[in-house]
Amino acid sequence: MRRIPECSRLAAILLFLLAFCPDALAFDVVPIDSGRGMVDLLVPDANTPTEPTPLVLLLHGYSSNGVNQEAYMNFSSVVDEFGFLYAYPDGTADATGNQFWNATDACCNFFGSPVDDSGYLRGLIDLIGLSYALSDVYIVGHSNGGFMSYRMACDHSDRITAVASLAGATFLDPADCGSPDPVHVLQIHGTNDGTILYVGACLGPNCYPGAVATVEQWATFGGCDLVPDTSAPDLDLVQGPPEDDTTVTRYATDCSDGGSGTLWTIIDGVHSPNLASDFSRQVTDYFFSLQDDSLFSDGFESGNTAAWSTVAP
Repeated sequence: MRRIPECSRLAAILLFLLAFCPDALAFDVVPIDSGRGMVDLLVPDANTPTEPTPLVLLLHGYSSNGVNQEAYMNFSSVVDEFGFLYAYPDGTADATGNQFWNATDACCNFFGSPVDDSGYLRGLIDLIGLSYALSDVYIVGHSNGGFMSYRMACDHSDRITAVASLAGATFLDPADCGSPDPVHVLQIHGTNDGTILYVGACLGPNCYPGAVATVEQWATFGGCDLVPDTSAPDLDLVQGPPEDDTTVTRYATDCSDGGSGTLWTIIDGVHSPNLASDFSRQVTDYFFSLQDDSLFSDGFESGNTAAWSTVAP
């Protein structure tokens, strides 16, 4: 186990800068391996193994990797502030050498690999749960990682509390997702995304739904009223003007326990927007707000707060 300050995004740079920012916040970095090599698990400084603690997994986009995705979104900067476990694993390389996740039929297993990323990530969650008393499990994904976050919600709704997808999408056919338990979903999407279109499109022969349809599909899984609530104030998710660049649409009325749908639409936003410095904090705020029943109408109760994991002796 090594001590890492939060004064940089990349682990190597963090180690180098340790001597230059002694007053920085610190977290523990614990290497774990669930079958594909070591993954760094960031552990908040005050954590004890028996204390129920949320877990956040960050999934990279096609041709990227975990380190680069963390550098882009910077969730490590809020690990201690919010007190969650955090990891950013890698997918496997396809025939062109690009790392990917075998997510939905649309994205992005372009060469028909049999790799079971859903099983791998579930195994990673369960392995972490052997040493830490996990409460909620949250998955954040960008592009291909966003598609994978929905695949995980489909396959493992018994373990996943919420997903946040930037420029991803769920299955076009709801039947391909099966019959998942309710899961909270946050779709974040730019209207000028030229890679994964806001309105939906196809990647080769396989198509994906648009941002609105994605959220409505999961709101339906959660039994929510599909009348959109647009009363929430706009957000600032992208650096530069305008300040309020993102509208908020929610489906959170009459939902079953543990389910809701939220869409953050970045007006004129692109596939990889220049994210605001507090983007990770805003997404984490969303995750943690799901435990506040007052955010939802008609007596809706959210979240699965009981620890489900077995703590190793």
